[in-house]
Amino acid sequence: MALSFQTPLTRLPEQVDVLVLGAGGAGYPGAFFLARAGLSVLMADPIGNLGGDCLAEGCVPSKAVREAALVRGLADKFDGFGLRGSKPAVDWPAVLTHKDRVQNTRYAQHAEEIAQSGVAFVQGRGVIVAADRARIVASDGASREVRFSHLILGTGSAPARLPILGAELALTSHDLFRLGAGLPLPRHLIVIGGGYIGVETASMLQALGVECTVLEFAPQVLPGFDAELADFLHAALSRRVRIELSAQVLSIARDGDGFYVRYKQGSGESSVQGDAVLMATGRVPVLPGGVEHLGLTLERGHVVVDETLRTSNPQVWAPGDVNGRSMLFHSAVRQSLVAAHCIAAGGQAVDRMHFSAVPMTVFTEPELAHAGQTAAQAEAALGAGAVAVTRYDYAQDSRAQIYAETQGFIKLVFSRADARLLGAQIAGMDAAQLIAPLALALEQGLTAAALADTVFPHPLISEGINKAARTFRP
Repeated sequence: MALSFQTPLTRLPEQVDVLVLGAGGAGYPGAFFLARAGLSVLMADPIGNLGGDCLAEGCVPSKAVREAALVRGLADKFDGFGLRGSKPAVDWPAVLTHKDRVQNTRYAQHAEEIAQSGVAFVQGRGVIVAADRARIVASDGASREVRFSHLILGTGSAPARLPILGAELALTSHDLFRLGAGLPLPRHLIVIGGGYIGVETASMLQALGVECTVLEFAPQVLPGFDAELADFLHAALSRRVRIELSAQVLSIARDGDGFYVRYKQGSGESSVQGDAVLMATGRVPVLPGGVEHLGLTLERGHVVVDETLRTSNPQVWAPGDVNGRSMLFHSAVRQSLVAAHCIAAGGQAVDRMHFSAVPMTVFTEPELAHAGQTAAQAEAALGAGAVAVTRYDYAQDSRAQIYAETQGFIKLVFSRADARLLGAQIAGMDAAQLIAPLALALEQGLTAAALADTVFPHPLISEGINKAARTFRP
């Protein structure tokens, strides 16, 4: 039975101004804007609510588990504060109940948003049947064709699996964090992939008492990150988690009640045994059936878009994970709105996505965050000597000293020519919060003087942004 905020297929119009496939971050912000602008909008999503994979099995539920791990980890710091007490036991089913409660709370909130949005909403999938027509297949199997003037392709991504023997034996983030997952807490988790999903999961589950091994193919964790950030996390996390770099996973096999993972390092082969394996090797775009009717340009499976999120088909816009340029929920939200603004303006490029200003956060313990360019990237673009790097070390910070978390740093990259901020990298406590004002500075093209002249509250680590900016010299 359709829920009250869903539109029955029999009441769908034959034609809409905008069809939105996917109700995650890439879909619903733009859909809501366009409906408020007076356009007719139909949105279809297989989950049947807003939030996409982020709420269903990603950012929100994983962080609910992570926060439980952080609260438990505070007991390890009791002595430093002059406190005494035992470390809390882990009631894993209760942790998952907390996760589910958060997800259900947000789904109820989103249902109200849909009901008030003016958007026709269907739980189902869209299949493209012509360049301007799609068949909406509802969750009960019923279907109806709808013609559209514009299409927002916000169908997101799914966990990738390595093409290795036994790959199907591994869990993915879907299995761990989906609503009602109910998996037992592993004793020893083997994580294939040292990207942000892999290291976040290893960090949080280790804090909940799980032995973890991370196998990463690249010579550093977090491939593509600033090397100093990656080295910082490796040094901190390897005290709690076994990390094997340059490890090419060859196969996964059952071993009694557990699993046996073979991998190659250099010229030798090794293996590790555990009772669960997580495949955290990235995500691949999910495109609707019949996408070939749209005539889109694809690169490595991703839809090619310009800075307005328009594709090679002028009636189709592809924000979010499907374009592969910035596969993060908060980035998808902004991309969705950029596309919607341009659609509402009759296709004119009235807004553009600044991919370089999108902040990236890694919710390990300790945290990492970055936005914009590294010093190496900026110098490659502008020339040797064209950038200045300023730094603030947590060892000098009052809040970090209070918490005895003095191993972090804030690093800012500026253009020597005009003092504009080009990038920022942060390692240590509060990094995920601290990157937000720096992303704002990047988006607005602010300079070292703007950051230096802004008063930041004391005693918080955000003061370090101000102090690092004040040391800039052209």
